Amino acid sequence: MSGRTKLLIFQLILLVAVCGFMFFFGLGAFGLVGADEPRYAQIGREMFARHDWIVPTLNGQPWLEKPVLLYWGEMAAYSIFGVHDWAARVPSALFATALAIVVLCFMRRFRPGSELDAALITASCVAVIGFGRGASTDMQLSAPFCAGMMAWWAWHETSRKLWLGLFYALLAIGALAKGPVSPGLAVLIVAAYAWLRRDGKIFLRSLWTPGFVIFFAVALPWYVAVQVKVPQFFRVFFLQHNLERFSTNLYQHSQPFWYYVPVFLVSVLPWTVFTVAAIWESLRKGWKHVGTGSPESQNQPQSQEWLAQFLLLWILVPIVFFSISRSKLPGYILPAILPAALLTAAYLHNLRQTGRIKLLLHSLICGALLGGALLAPWLMLKVHLTQPAWIWAAGVTAIMASVVLLLVRYRGLNMLHFITLVPVVLALAFLLRFVPENANPVNGSVIDITQSARSVDLDLRQLGVESGSIAIFNVPHQRELEYGLNFYRNQPIHLYVRDPIPDGSHVVIAREGDEEAVQSSVGARKITPIGHFLPQRLQFFRVSNSK
Repeated sequence: MSGRTKLLIFQLILLVAVCGFMFFFGLGAFGLVGADEPRYAQIGREMFARHDWIVPTLNGQPWLEKPVLLYWGEMAAYSIFGVHDWAARVPSALFATALAIVVLCFMRRFRPGSELDAALITASCVAVIGFGRGASTDMQLSAPFCAGMMAWWAWHETSRKLWLGLFYALLAIGALAKGPVSPGLAVLIVAAYAWLRRDGKIFLRSLWTPGFVIFFAVALPWYVAVQVKVPQFFRVFFLQHNLERFSTNLYQHSQPFWYYVPVFLVSVLPWTVFTVAAIWESLRKGWKHVGTGSPESQNQPQSQEWLAQFLLLWILVPIVFFSISRSKLPGYILPAILPAALLTAAYLHNLRQTGRIKLLLHSLICGALLGGALLAPWLMLKVHLTQPAWIWAAGVTAIMASVVLLLVRYRGLNMLHFITLVPVVLALAFLLRFVPENANPVNGSVIDITQSARSVDLDLRQLGVESGSIAIFNVPHQRELEYGLNFYRNQPIHLYVRDPIPDGSHVVIAREGDEEAVQSSVGARKITPIGHFLPQRLQFFRVSNSK
């Protein structure tokens, strides 16, 4: 076995171990959060129960917002592990791990020497960790899309059609995750790169007839099958949930134009300082490189400068594209995080020494990441931060920052990648603190008891509410609670503001202290307080039969 092969095996083992912690450790430490996670988990459960691989449904009705890739992954996970909330997150964790491995292989082949650093930076970015642990479609789109763009560059450098065919196949997988955004972004990025190179043939050569055949062979069968079974699919999915979502504020996700600038800076934590430096350096060199119009430089497609410019465009195009959109959510620019990680790794690999200001800022960010994690429980519980808590967090921040600063200063940049992982690992471990599935919610993870409907469901069951109708009245984060209880109780949840009040006896969840408002809503029917869930400021009432 050659030394190069031994190095690859070592790198893979180390990377898989890091990804195992970042994406899989404590995957069930807290329940499904937000509205999307439990909703997608329930859709996968219903398809799994019906053995239906075509039509996504929620409470028996077609749900046509997103394509089917995530649901297929959830169905596979449920068949192996059983129906659990953490099982719904396994597909995203696998996709994130696969993406990190692809990064290692890509950089090893085309930019050797920085491959492990690039993979570790990818796996440790806050956005990759967050979406790699979530039951959402964002990682299902980003991983194949990013792998596809790396395949395109491999074709661009080698002219091997195998890479171009893989590019089309991976874009098709992305289209099965989130629709036309996958090929759409690819077209914009490749076109922008061809324009930058002043060579339209780059774009035209990418339009390969066998590639289109591959794309449609992979993506089209499901789209045709679901359209045949649910004729309104085209209108709902393409017109309503793609065109209208982009051009209007139909779904109440409006944000200012500059929204994605802070989102991007947070998404690449803890590497923000060096990512910004890498982007600035690429912009500076790119302006000089393109501005000269040197024929010599134009004929060097394998130069590191052109890869840096390609990565820069790959970052900018999704950010600008979704900044134009009227609907904005953080996960939309996840495809821009991977090229930022590659650009950062290449920048650090070529750096002989880093400036004191950059290293100091990076160290402070590492310390603040850990200190912020220690304060997170106080913030999520919405309680007053005591002076000892501030002192404790500030002390940990200072110690962690000092450790990073001193080790990199005295051991060199080779230590930077590994020591930066330490605060990420410690912060994640602290926030997760794995808790058994049936643990009492008051002893559970603070994320679980403040953000998830799982703890609300467990509290209801401890109060003896094992079955029967559940309704929600005037609570904060109503959609999150509705979809969360929908999954954990595997039944539709009524909303007083939307649905008729159930005739039979049922339990209603309201804001703490809203007893009079609940009574007013149900008229003469008797209501009986049966309990509270203080971490989320909720109160439970039993409403009598209408007769």
